[in-house]
Amino acid sequence: MSAVAWIAVGSLVVWVWLLLGQGFFWRTDQRLPRRGDPEHWPSVAVVVPARDEAEMLPVSLPSLLAQDYPGEAEIFLVDDCSGDGTGELARALSARCGGLPLTVVTPGEPEPGWTGKLWALRHGMALAQQRRPEFLLLTDADIAHAPDSLRELVAAAGPEGEDGFDLVSQMARLRVTSAWERLVVPAFVYFFGQLYPFRRVNARGSRTAAAAGGCVLLRAAAAERARVPESIRQAVIDDVSLARAVRRGGGRIWLGLADRVDSVRPYPRLADLWDMVARSAYAQLRHSPVLLAGTVLGLGLVYVAPPVTLVTGLLTGDPVAAVAGGAAWAVMAGTYVPMLGYYRQPLWPALLLPFTAVLYLLMTVDSAVRHHRGLGAAWKGRTYARPEAAPEP
Repeated sequence: MSAVAWIAVGSLVVWVWLLLGQGFFWRTDQRLPRRGDPEHWPSVAVVVPARDEAEMLPVSLPSLLAQDYPGEAEIFLVDDCSGDGTGELARALSARCGGLPLTVVTPGEPEPGWTGKLWALRHGMALAQQRRPEFLLLTDADIAHAPDSLRELVAAAGPEGEDGFDLVSQMARLRVTSAWERLVVPAFVYFFGQLYPFRRVNARGSRTAAAAGGCVLLRAAAAERARVPESIRQAVIDDVSLARAVRRGGGRIWLGLADRVDSVRPYPRLADLWDMVARSAYAQLRHSPVLLAGTVLGLGLVYVAPPVTLVTGLLTGDPVAAVAGGAAWAVMAGTYVPMLGYYRQPLWPALLLPFTAVLYLLMTVDSAVRHHRGLGAAWKGRTYARPEAAPEP
């Protein structure tokens, strides 16, 4: 066989393995577990870190204030040194909308060794735990919750002990309105699921751990055992780090796709989406040039090779390359179809997944370039020159 044919066959073998051997990552059926209502509804403290979120709060905060929860619940919004009046707006929205009690606190600039979000969570969680809640809901300021979201999360967590979960996380449905959002956003969740298959995360005894930082219900006792957020204070990829810390502390975790939790933050331009990925992609690779090179080669073989070998095989009369490349592309597109369905998108963009993968490859390389230029992970006016990746268990 020709070299092109060998590459095509290799890509097809990888795709067959991904289809069957990577925890069925492509399925979208991991949804919030359904349990009956508990006999006693535990108390919950909702902690919202917010930095310059005045644009998002009018959409997201009223949804938290309006939670229909039978037990005790209150909200702690941590105004992380915002310059746009985030804290004042939050108080005004609470006064106008009513609902759950709201406390706004401003902790000041992070101490050395802390990333901004985790510094804000530290203060919000410390204030909340003075009330001794049984659960903490950690949610971002750009996340809107359906009125029964908190009730469903707590019911899904179940009782403390072997049958319950210590961490329940839902990956909020991201916005897909602009052309670039339609092209890039479903693929973001697809790639995340490929890296951290939800079924493996949820399997009892599994070592795979991950969470989605926009919506994390955390049992307070598990947070204390895991020493969070102190134990992960430098993490840029804080959600995965949090899940790993809870699992190391003996906790049981669950992660799935959300039906009634939505991100309201817009990413209308490619540059917006690019920055979202590039600010932390190299941290996920532990700032390793070797892992970066392996990632580039892997993405090339898995996503770029199928269409390239198909076209090359057709042009050169190489039937093995054409058939194997076409089959690999078909399997790739087929695994992407469920995610497009979840995002209520047409199915034909599944054929564009190789192009989207190239964009993510370039974003990852740019993330490494930023790191080596000393820019690190930049977010809302703060730069972390040498942030930690999510720690290994």
